Amino acid sequence: MPDRSDSIEVSSDHDPIFDVLVVGAGVVGTAVARLLSRHQLNIAFLDASPDIGAGTSKANTAILHTGFDATPGSIESRLVRRGYELLIAYAPTVGIAIERTGAVLVAWDDEQAASLPSLHEKAGANGYTHSLLIDAAAVREMEPHLGPGVVGGMVVPDEFIIDPWSTPLAFAREAIANGATWLPNRHVTKLERQTDITVVTTARGEMLRARYVVNAAGLHSDDLHALIGLAGFTERPRRGELIVFDKLARALLTRTVLPVPTTHTKGVLVAPTVFGNIMLGPTADDIDDKEATGSTRAGLDGLLEKGRRILPGLADEDVTAVYAGLRAATEHADYQVSHDAALGYVCLGGIRSTGLTASMALAEEALTLLRVCGLAVVAKPIDGIQSIRVTNLGEAFERPYQVGGNGPIVCHCEHVTRDEILDACIIEPRATTIDSIRRRTRAVAGRCQGFYCNAEVCALAAQASGRSMSDWLGTT
Repeated sequence: MPDRSDSIEVSSDHDPIFDVLVVGAGVVGTAVARLLSRHQLNIAFLDASPDIGAGTSKANTAILHTGFDATPGSIESRLVRRGYELLIAYAPTVGIAIERTGAVLVAWDDEQAASLPSLHEKAGANGYTHSLLIDAAAVREMEPHLGPGVVGGMVVPDEFIIDPWSTPLAFAREAIANGATWLPNRHVTKLERQTDITVVTTARGEMLRARYVVNAAGLHSDDLHALIGLAGFTERPRRGELIVFDKLARALLTRTVLPVPTTHTKGVLVAPTVFGNIMLGPTADDIDDKEATGSTRAGLDGLLEKGRRILPGLADEDVTAVYAGLRAATEHADYQVSHDAALGYVCLGGIRSTGLTASMALAEEALTLLRVCGLAVVAKPIDGIQSIRVTNLGEAFERPYQVGGNGPIVCHCEHVTRDEILDACIIEPRATTIDSIRRRTRAVAGRCQGFYCNAEVCALAAQASGRSMSDWLGTT
């Protein structure tokens, strides 16, 4: 069956008026929808894509940051610190894979080493007091496979790695379970404030009505800001290319290896993933095309060159996948969070690579600003809130194939079972493409990249959805 919410027609005078409409269903938008759904409100969240988490949220470094290197006193610093606490507490309750690996910043020359004490002080100014300056020998003892030339380092023991796909999925599932309406494939073309109602027109010709609108549109948050008649920032995509190495490379490091950051970028890192791989990247190229998510030869060659210096053993390891993500960079150094009470509007713009960490705190911020705008908010009783769980995708925890009773393994590279794929196509928000199945199950994400299992995955998806197999083949 097609996704029911995809066929909802909202255009007549008899349609309900949403209390809040959240535009954007990445990790920030779904976090907002989740929090609002825990209150006595009629809410909806929409996205131009067919799935949640299909933009910036699906292609990032998947690190839960302590915020040690944020700008002290900034909105980003405050929300990253709060979001870190919230997500660490939330993830285990719903099955999101999360691991405390810690991180070490590595200085490769005297200039970088000289900047470490100021980074240590900066961490303290951000409320993080557990960082520790160490010498080259201590760095080498922690990570013996690092390349030659280490001068010094700084340990950040409380950095985590996290499953970036299951996080927005959990938020969305909880929102839907608690009454939120999910509207995929809705590209917003017009916003018009009419007295105390905003009419939101989509490319499908629908006219959605809401008392309040939250802009969580990621790379397109500046476009939405302009549609409602405001200015103040421009989103220019910052492309980050990454390389994912085979699981056999995982023994090369224990923790995330960070570079000394610059004013432009946090730099190229090497990090373990909760899926059992090693990830190298990202690059940081400012581009103009908000849809340019393809990898480049120059970008990958540059990453491989840096990777060989940081962790020489990577040169002998197989590459499983490459991908590129676009971060929502603006001309400002901070998040662009604002509200306009007269317009019934809250903006969560300019949310860069720390957005995953800050997502739950950004949701709290949105709720506070909605109250300032006049939204009356009453929390639902705790026993009236539905709980959910997502399937664990992390290698450090028990997976469905190890438990049994989930059918045969279909994707042997990533050990994904039949029932996981069927569930992905049935449980809201439903997977409607192979890419969205990948993010819910890890199917076709392994060494063979679907060469052996793609046909069977498509057949199971067709069985669960009622769509033809040809509809699924090649979908992204």
